[in-house]
Amino acid sequence: MSTKLILPEVVISQVVKHQFDSAHDATKTNDSIEISGFGKFLFNQKKAQQRLESLEKIKKAYERMLKDEDISLKRSNFIKSKLSNMNISMNSLKSKIEKANEDS
Repeated sequence: MSTKLILPEVVISQVVKHQFDSAHDATKTNDSIEISGFGKFLFNQKKAQQRLESLEKIKKAYERMLKDEDISLKRSNFIKSKLSNMNISMNSLKSKIEKANEDS
């Protein structure tokens, strides 16, 4: 694409990144987004609730693993990293579910 349009690859990369960032931001406030020529994405409250419940079960299992005294430092750090990412996902889902409940 860079060669075809005679534009630096960095410029094209920035445009694509901006589009994805904008779409990501839009999902925080809207239940659906549509990207022309790419598709429509909908927030499904029921699936989000199921995913949140699944993540909570996995989180409890990881927390139990961390309590094990025989766990290696490498494994412990890996689990802590997974828990950190999981908490971010769970908080995002919770806020989106709460917003959807307020709107209905």
